Amino acid sequence: MTVQQLFIQSNNELKKVIDQIRDDQWTIDMPVGITRNPSNLHQAVNYHIYDDAWIPRVLEGKTKEEVGDEFEILLLTQDTKKEYDTYNALANTVVGEFNDLEKIVHLSYGDFPAREYLQHITIFRTLRAYDIAHLIGADSTMDPVFIQGLLEEYPSHFDQYRQYGIIPAALPLDPTASPQAQFFSMVGRV
Repeated sequence: MTVQQLFIQSNNELKKVIDQIRDDQWTIDMPVGITRNPSNLHQAVNYHIYDDAWIPRVLEGKTKEEVGDEFEILLLTQDTKKEYDTYNALANTVVGEFNDLEKIVHLSYGDFPAREYLQHITIFRTLRAYDIAHLIGADSTMDPVFIQGLLEEYPSHFDQYRQYGIIPAALPLDPTASPQAQFFSMVGRV
């Protein structure tokens, strides 16, 4: 799978889980360790709306200063599933049409080639889909082709992600486990 395809599938996996959130689950607290700042499920999903909204601007090469606070209101949205669907679809379309993976993009934590940006947000969505599924008691099974793509693309990045504090230490790896279980063991998930 291409970097773009991996992103789109990670976004689709996250949407699949968000679609399963019941109305009575929005106030569930996100566990410390899978979120940096204390938040509940509603706030965490609103952040993903905000993050997806930024993707077109980031891939255009815009900076935070150039965009300003255009998307800040999305952090407070109440119609979370509707807004999520809108910006999820937009992000998938933009990334699907994007080809300049070496273009330098400007993130809040530095300048990176677009390829690395897409890798960062892909792993973020993948982990969040898995974590939210577990939090709400939903099925966390992901597409096996997607998991295989992750296994081919990501393990060489895990040491760096650990240094950044993005993922915890790997758990013991069971060589007889499914590819998905192996992948999530590598990123410290059970």
